[in-house]
Amino acid sequence: MTTTALITGANKGIGFQTARLLAARGITTIIGSRDEDRGRAAAGRLGQPYVALDVTDPASVQAAADRIDKEYGTLDILVNNAGILSPDKGAPSSVPMEVVRHVFETNALGVIAVTNAMLPMIRRSPAGRIVNVSSELASMTNAMIRESHVWHLNDMPYNASKAALNMITLSYAKELWDTGIKVNAGDPGWCATDIHNGVGPRTAEQGAAIIVHLATLGADGPSGSYVQDAGVIPW
Repeated sequence: MTTTALITGANKGIGFQTARLLAARGITTIIGSRDEDRGRAAAGRLGQPYVALDVTDPASVQAAADRIDKEYGTLDILVNNAGILSPDKGAPSSVPMEVVRHVFETNALGVIAVTNAMLPMIRRSPAGRIVNVSSELASMTNAMIRESHVWHLNDMPYNASKAALNMITLSYAKELWDTGIKVNAGDPGWCATDIHNGVGPRTAEQGAAIIVHLATLGADGPSGSYVQDAGVIPW
């Protein structure tokens, strides 16, 4: 039986490397991207299928779900990778509301939309896995430690959207607790990708490793966890 995976925002960066690593394991990995040219190019490089998918557009999400259902019938792995940084990193009190809404629309609400659309297919999988790409910046515990390296990274729209994503992860994990589906949040760390202007101590491939690990968990693996390479992150 063919194992299928869908990765949102997979045309570059961590999403692309996650797709590459999963495809190397023989998994049919569907490249989801709102940019058709880049999405098709990425899929071509990997020899994998492409689907048009804008997580902020309900019609696009449903069309992607309908196509995957028609062509594969079952989805074994969903990686909610698509995400954006805040374009305005000013003080929380000065960030325009339209910026907050825009970031939440992609980083949190888009995950709910995609997960709900794909969940009927994931339920048909013998071992469904949902991985939400989070961030250490979502840790409310670490955020309030002055000595922490994240103390000064007070990007309210992004950090809050990823904290919301963590609760979204737990909510689905609880709903699906008595099924074979596992839902987890993974932090790839600070990677040198386009979203960070090519700056960062880790490569996209290194960041993708924890996502691939969570996407391929065995039956004894956790659900409702928030982890990075070094281990569990405090909420």
